[in-house]
Amino acid sequence: MDQFQITGGQALHGEVQILGVKNGLLPMMAAALLASTGETVLHNVPALSDVDTMTKVLEGLGASVRHERATRTLIINATSLTSSVAPYEYVKQMRASFLVMGPLLGRLHKAEVSQPGGCSIGVRSVNLHLEGLQKLGAAISEATGNVAATCDHLKGATIYFDTPTHTGTENIMMAACLAKGITTIVNAACEPEIGDLATMLKQMGARITGEGTPHITIEGVERLHGVEYTVMPSRIETAFFLGACAAARGELLLTRTCLRHIGIVVDKLRQMGVTVKELDGDRILVKRQHRMRAVSFSSRPYPGFPTDFQAQMMVLQTIAKGTSIIEETIFENRFRHVPELVRMGANIESTYSKAVVIGGETLRGCPVMASDLQAGAALILAGLAGEGVTTVDRVYHADRGYETLETRLAPLGATIARVKS
Repeated sequence: MDQFQITGGQALHGEVQILGVKNGLLPMMAAALLASTGETVLHNVPALSDVDTMTKVLEGLGASVRHERATRTLIINATSLTSSVAPYEYVKQMRASFLVMGPLLGRLHKAEVSQPGGCSIGVRSVNLHLEGLQKLGAAISEATGNVAATCDHLKGATIYFDTPTHTGTENIMMAACLAKGITTIVNAACEPEIGDLATMLKQMGARITGEGTPHITIEGVERLHGVEYTVMPSRIETAFFLGACAAARGELLLTRTCLRHIGIVVDKLRQMGVTVKELDGDRILVKRQHRMRAVSFSSRPYPGFPTDFQAQMMVLQTIAKGTSIIEETIFENRFRHVPELVRMGANIESTYSKAVVIGGETLRGCPVMASDLQAGAALILAGLAGEGVTTVDRVYHADRGYETLETRLAPLGATIARVKS
């Protein structure tokens, strides 16, 4: 099992390119199942373990997938699917694999997918997915952890979500592309990745309006075809490198990225005293020279503060001057990084959904363990900010969402290496 060994206290300088967003890429891979003709070619694809897992899911359904890592290109041909049953051994590893349910129902009129796995950050039920598919005309049955769905043909309907659901919105939107009639999703999630997926689907021949708003309308079509598409840059990876510079000090230039998708993160960093400037085109300059000031925040659905950057932002509060109150409103188990930060010297008191961070402490390197993807990213930031050597165990969590961070941070001045435990 791999570990990261990080010697903290090294300021970061240089340029880093932001890669494609995982939470947008995985739905696009599932959307390729909708294409009955042509290949789907995706560009700006990072080398992530979650991409490898989704590749195995698609191959288990009969699609051919080729990942050209040198050019960051993924080529998917799903014109001849041989199965409607997603392989359990891969679905159990990743929640996003449940996104094949909607495309399979729309294309083959049947699908069987196990209850998904992934990070243990709280209950993330797929009930809203299933309720939406039922309203589209699917018959759903559940047994021994598997979800089976069948239909004669999906039919358009109005679907009301009790709360916005990112993957639920994507699953229903993809299923509705091949349904008969018009589907309206009310209280849809508004994340930029959903808009990016909708743009790709429209280039495949889908008819979608309202993406990026709480009301999305899909008019079903007979068939979709393959497309060539470039995945948008990751807003969470952008936030990670902004946070890395804030944690370690220094100055970084982030390229091929977009500032407007993380507006609230940037606003909070600026309140802390971090310089963040949007340059021409798709470049961001970030600089931190002086002691930061603590800020409070609450995770919220987009455009609120992203839960996927809550743990990293908490690290910055531990070394900032003042006290911050952090509220997690999305997932109930997303404070599992707190005991590890306390081991490093952080002063944090946490309850079910709130944490009080008394900043100004010096983090000290020690062995810590990642409990999920973003907790792993947070502990890497803590290692960059701390004194001495930090060993981060279970880095396979971070590998799910960040491409080889050691090879991307080291050229910027970080002392970080991947070693065997």
